[in-house]
Amino acid sequence: STQSTGGRIYLDMLNVYQVLSENISSAVQQNGEQVLKQPLVASMRTVKKETLKLISAWVGKSTDPKQVCENFVPPLLNAVLGDYERNHPNARDAEVLSTMTVFINKLSYHITPEVPKIFNAVFECTLEMIKSNFEDFPEHRTNFYLLLEAINSQCFPALLQIPADKFKVVMDSIVWAFKHTMRNVADTGLTIILTMLQNLDSKEVGQSFYATYFLNILQHIFSVVTDSTNAAQLANQTKVLAYMFSLVEQKKITVCLAANQTEHTTVTENEAFVKLYTQDLLKKAFPNLQDMQVTVFVDGMFALNQDTAAFREHLRDFIVQIKECAGEDLSDLYLQERQVQLKEAAQAKLRYQMTVPGMLNPHEVTEEMSENL
Repeated sequence: STQSTGGRIYLDMLNVYQVLSENISSAVQQNGEQVLKQPLVASMRTVKKETLKLISAWVGKSTDPKQVCENFVPPLLNAVLGDYERNHPNARDAEVLSTMTVFINKLSYHITPEVPKIFNAVFECTLEMIKSNFEDFPEHRTNFYLLLEAINSQCFPALLQIPADKFKVVMDSIVWAFKHTMRNVADTGLTIILTMLQNLDSKEVGQSFYATYFLNILQHIFSVVTDSTNAAQLANQTKVLAYMFSLVEQKKITVCLAANQTEHTTVTENEAFVKLYTQDLLKKAFPNLQDMQVTVFVDGMFALNQDTAAFREHLRDFIVQIKECAGEDLSDLYLQERQVQLKEAAQAKLRYQMTVPGMLNPHEVTEEMSENL
């Protein structure tokens, strides 16, 4: 049948891939990495890359994910993963990462059981290649984060199975992504963190994640937001920060964030603590700013987090203030005006929430709040 013929061709292609891999590996072992530039070896590598591109194209067109997972994934992983992991960094093909990404995006939850095997083979060895600077192996770098994004969005339960020490390395690598000057890598890193926070919402494991990582993520996001070299990422940074502040405001984080901190440890209410934590963070980073400027900015993070455009504008205003080092120069009038606007925005949001049944807990609506509306 056509299917069995296709299966035989597929296995033949993988056999060729393995033979070429072994030839390249032994050539590197005998002659060093400079052998990779020789025409014969370069041709062998081209055949390997084209094989992976062909397989990716075929999987992209496939219509039976279960059958592909059962019959086509195991031989591919056997042929490709060990070779990638064992190879000299310069002999690793970035197409291996992009092929895994295609499989995961196409097969979704069907391939989740295989994700630990993929992760163990490619994650740490690729991270070693890209973590010393922002420039080396740009193709591997881009594909590495696209693979992590695919796992995060399609096979999230597999990420939750990773041991805590390895998960910390994953989180560090995501932070490393959004600090990149390569815009596509930075944007992918921000997308990963936002999707991860959304995936964790309403999951029990979310609370232990918030306890360990929430403030750390907040600190690193602020470090890139306030760095003028990263201005192009403002739209994605806005989405992440707005979502994080809304998690706090909506009391989605029930674990006490102050518990493992050295300052404000008596502040058990998370919204109050995050306000103090963020203010301290910004005052230490930008001592030229007035306390009032920082207070107004942090209040806005809570008041405006449901309005992306207003939130982004608020963020941009603050970056302008930092760039101007405008500490004493900014008139109090502007700040008071901003405070009034923020108070009105907060009241408007509360009015809306009170009109939607079940959005606010009746016990949260105090008499003072009702009078202020």
